[in-house]
Order: sequence, then structure tokens, then C-alpha cells
Amino acid sequence: MKKPIFYTVVLALIFVASCSNQLNSINKDEVVKAVDALNEALVHPEKEKLKKITSENLTYGHSSGILENQSEFIDALVNGPFDFLSIATSQDQITIYDNTAIARHIMTAKGANNGEPVDVNIGIMLVFQKRDGQLFLLARQAYKL
Repeated sequence: MKKPIFYTVVLALIFVASCSNQLNSINKDEVVKAVDALNEALVHPEKEKLKKITSENLTYGHSSGILENQSEFIDALVNGPFDFLSIATSQDQITIYDNTAIARHIMTAKGANNGEPVDVNIGIMLVFQKRDGQLFLLARQAYKL
């Protein structure tokens, strides 16, 4: 009588673990959508939208060497002197490891710094982590080309 209960419990645990892994597995389409959502949020920054797509542990590196956490990143976008007007990416590469994805691309953007026009052409590496079925930006590093 005890064996069927044991096997039922083991099967239930395997099922729960499988569901959890499926919830946090990542496919490339999700990463593409996350990159697009981030770029859209950079062009149209809203505090709540940015907070929703970034990790509370965010480390955001600029090509100038400035490093920001989540709150600094959001504040700089919402209240800072630089405004993205448009963003395009090229040479996109996506690599997935379990619940983590690395997205690399070249960013070409138009912007304004204190109202002065600026052209941006930099390399970007983004690290996304999937938790509870959602991708969050965990890290970003830009580099000069």
C-alpha cells in the first residue's frame, strides 16, 4: 500500500519541477521581444514600465564607463539630460543558457543631449533572466566601436 503513495509523490514532484522549468525556459522570440520592449522604453521612458522590465539587481553600464543600478538608470532616463529619439539594432546575436539569455547587437540611435542632436553608434550586451515566467534585464554593458 505504501508504494503507490510513494510513486504518486515522486511523480507529483517531477511534474512540479517540470512545470517550473518550463515556466522559466526561454526561447529566442521572447528575447527579441524583450530587447524591443527595452528599446521602446528607452525612447519613451516611463518609470513604471522601466521598473517592470528591469531587475531590482540591475547593473547598467554605459560606454563612457558610468555604471548605474536600477533606480539610477530609471531616474537618468526619466529626468536626465539625454533623450533617445530613435533606436535601431543590427548584427543581433542571442545565446540562451537555462533561464538566462545574452543578447548582443550594434545600436544606432538618434538622440538629444541637453537639446543638442547626438548620433549614437555603440555595441551592446544585454543579460536577461527569466523569473516567474517573465524576462527581466539583469545587466547591460555598452562599448565604444
